Amino acid sequence: MTHNTHHDLSRPNTSQFNGVVLGYAQLPSAATDLILLGDLTGRYATGSYSRLSPDGRTVIPRGDRQGAAEHGHRITAAIACHVARAGGSIDQLAQLLLHPEHEGGRHTRSIALRSGQTRALDYIRRVWASASDAISSTRALGSRHDAYEVLAALRDRIETTPWRGERGRTALRVLRAHLNFAEIAGGPLHHASERQTAEEAGVSRTTLRVVYETVLRPQGWLRRLRVGHGREGSTWYLGDGNVPGHGDAALLSRFRFTQFPPDPALGEWTTPETATTADIDSTVLGHLMNHDAFAHHALGSAALLIISALHLRPDQTVAELVGTSSVSRATTYRTLKGLADHGLVQHTGETWTLAPRALEGFGIRLPGADTGHTAAPAQGWTQVAEQHGTSGIAARRKALHTAERAAYQEALDRLAQHRSRAVVIIRDGHQVLVPVPRPDEIPPAWHAPNGRVLDPVTGRPAADWQVATDGRLILITPSDQRGYDELAAAHAEALSEWESVA
Repeated sequence: MTHNTHHDLSRPNTSQFNGVVLGYAQLPSAATDLILLGDLTGRYATGSYSRLSPDGRTVIPRGDRQGAAEHGHRITAAIACHVARAGGSIDQLAQLLLHPEHEGGRHTRSIALRSGQTRALDYIRRVWASASDAISSTRALGSRHDAYEVLAALRDRIETTPWRGERGRTALRVLRAHLNFAEIAGGPLHHASERQTAEEAGVSRTTLRVVYETVLRPQGWLRRLRVGHGREGSTWYLGDGNVPGHGDAALLSRFRFTQFPPDPALGEWTTPETATTADIDSTVLGHLMNHDAFAHHALGSAALLIISALHLRPDQTVAELVGTSSVSRATTYRTLKGLADHGLVQHTGETWTLAPRALEGFGIRLPGADTGHTAAPAQGWTQVAEQHGTSGIAARRKALHTAERAAYQEALDRLAQHRSRAVVIIRDGHQVLVPVPRPDEIPPAWHAPNGRVLDPVTGRPAADWQVATDGRLILITPSDQRGYDELAAAHAEALSEWESVA
């Protein structure tokens, strides 16, 4: 008696596992059409069958098999997301994909046909894991109005979240830059490169990466879905910052300073210095943060938060500003003094407010101010930056990024010159690869440990080259994950097949 290891596919309209029924009625009509008919509109085919040339001007077609595989994977991932959002299971997804009459599962069935049922089920598990992770941290948007509601709610949450410490304030600038990109894209899903984000936030790429890894990604504010390559920026998704175990409690130690441990009997350290909620206008912050006047060695991020808090709620005391801006008391006093020196803020008694044209960088001289210790009123943000010695930082950063982009594109162009289309011939209905010419054996002096190649110019190992087991060079491309032994074996196999045919 034989046992069938495949799923029961006798009921194409529903799938039942563990007592749960998932029918087509529980799925959106778009999901049902995708499962039964496939991608009729070509929505998931974008970029699958072609790519831009290194100069970005012409379109280069991809191989049929490569394009079809990428197209099929996108369809499979979309179906998995639909099933996960409908509350289905991995077994139900497997049945839908392996059903012989479902056009949407063609890619999965082709894997099962080529590599076996076990390999196909492993592929389904990986797709399901990615879909479940995406569904757990994203929200289905039915219309553009829903997307704007999500972004508005996210903006309110950002404005009422305390961003304590210099690193927290820098993270706020970076997150606000991503919110700007998301508002332009029309939803939480958006594209942005590191250089583009650094220029928008007014920080360096090094600082940007630090806040990515230590604040924004661990706390669930940002998720990088795909790393950018070439002219394409990375794909990001904005979260709501609700990650258990990654709240403000993890950062409290940075803002509680003492030489002695706290005494619970005296009520020490019962709450952080700043309040648990903030209240700022992030639109003002996003408008000013990339200016040279708010660089790290100028007014800084603390001034951004205080100006944003005063713009939303004028006439605040220092105690109130400590809570609304999430800036410590000492930093608040120091920042207010610096802003008052430029005439950008003014106070009446204990309450502080912005000068009439402070948001434009124009200050006013306070009545009765000590001219011996007070700077002249600012005449614009450019003059503020000049007084702090930070004028031109944004322009120099942008010029550096432009040079880096040009150098990277030049490297891609040089790499593209080594690539050539594979040449095949048809023999008895089968495609036979024509091996490309290989360079001669390299001198022994160029050999490095682990098959690396020493660059004769710099004397350092070259990342793009390996020495095969036969002593010849092999170029490793970014898309090729095989080792040089596997590449050498593949070349030897292709050479043997070619010689047998020739």
